[in-house]
Amino acid sequence: MSDVSDLTGYVSAGRQILVFTGAGISTGSGIPDFRGPGGVWSKRKPVYFQDFMASEAARVEYWEYKLEGWPAMAAARPNAVHAAVVRLEQAGKVEKVVTQNIDGLHSLAGTSADFLVEVHGTNSLVECVQCHRRSEPGPHFEFFATHRTTPLCACGGYLKMATISFGQDLDPKTMERAYDAASKADLVVALGSTLSVYPAASIPLTAAKRGVPYVIVNRGATEHDGEACVSLRIEGDVGAVFPAAVDMALGT
Repeated sequence: MSDVSDLTGYVSAGRQILVFTGAGISTGSGIPDFRGPGGVWSKRKPVYFQDFMASEAARVEYWEYKLEGWPAMAAARPNAVHAAVVRLEQAGKVEKVVTQNIDGLHSLAGTSADFLVEVHGTNSLVECVQCHRRSEPGPHFEFFATHRTTPLCACGGYLKMATISFGQDLDPKTMERAYDAASKADLVVALGSTLSVYPAASIPLTAAKRGVPYVIVNRGATEHDGEACVSLRIEGDVGAVFPAAVDMALGT
């Protein structure tokens, strides 16, 4: 309980909190940690964006990979961590929620689009690589399951999930929103992330190196554990620690 009490103090004092989230917050929703045991990285290496654009065989492999995980992704529902983040926003204490996750659960939980920065995109939508029009995934998965060919946009462009694939550039406007939040935050809380994937992991560091408190909650080591700017490091289940701290900070 001392960890919860310490985190509560920081959350109570924060007025412009940058909440940074990783895959560890979604394991409670049935989505495996990307790099953890049973995670998708351990099962199959993803298709790189350059290969997707160059080869129909690679595009089919990409869609097979996404189709395999689609039922679990579509069935996943937000958990107590996502709900706690929403409560913080409703209390007027959030600067931005910056997430590495592509599961769309922050949005589904009720985090407002104005407060949400999905640095790696989202699996909740499909996007045309040519005109960037977005649409619901369901019909495209049905098409692929039937025809085993790449779904196409009305403009003729290839469709893929609205995520940043390996080898694909991050969206500059999205990153600008994230770093702008880091420049304004008065507290950074990193939840369920190994903080090993850059440049995303540089976002909480950018805020912390301004001198604002930096709290990390994760089960297992992170790459920021040795940073002098870390104010509080909690080893444990983010699903137990963070919602309890938010409840205490908000008096709910």
